[in-house]
Amino acid sequence: MASAKLSVLVGKNFACVKIAGRANFACSPDFKSLLDGLAQKQFRHFIMDLTDCILMDSTFLGVLAGFGIKLNPKGATAEHGIELNNASERVTDLLESLGAVHLFRLTKGDLKLPDDVKACTPEPINPSHEEIARTSLEAHETLMSMNLDNVARFKDVTQFLAEDLRNIEKSS
Repeated sequence: MASAKLSVLVGKNFACVKIAGRANFACSPDFKSLLDGLAQKQFRHFIMDLTDCILMDSTFLGVLAGFGIKLNPKGATAEHGIELNNASERVTDLLESLGAVHLFRLTKGDLKLPDDVKACTPEPINPSHEEIARTSLEAHETLMSMNLDNVARFKDVTQFLAEDLRNIEKSS
């Protein structure tokens, strides 16, 4: 299954990440690495352009929610946090049902970016099976920790991922 393509524009006070295609577990380590790198460069306002995002799976949503918690645990504000632009109804419904919608500002319409933005190409990390499993496990643990209803949803998934990760580590 093809993963989402990530592209980035940065400005003085923000970073805009365009997510096009299927935002799934396979691209989640790249997405996590990209967000962590931008945060290390002191970006505090993020716009996720979801206009061309077909879907998000629970791993990708967990990575996004985990970053939202880390960036601004009380939720997004106009100056800090994560703005989700043009999220589909399906993605919005998932955020609400997982108890993560409060971490983001939801906006619709064309992005109005300043003239001084510049494109930067994120470096793919070509994650190993172990990195994908670890990222998936952490993402699902994040979702479970933020909403008790998610424990029943993801308990079996996290047990499988934890076991898979142990097996990978044993064989290394």
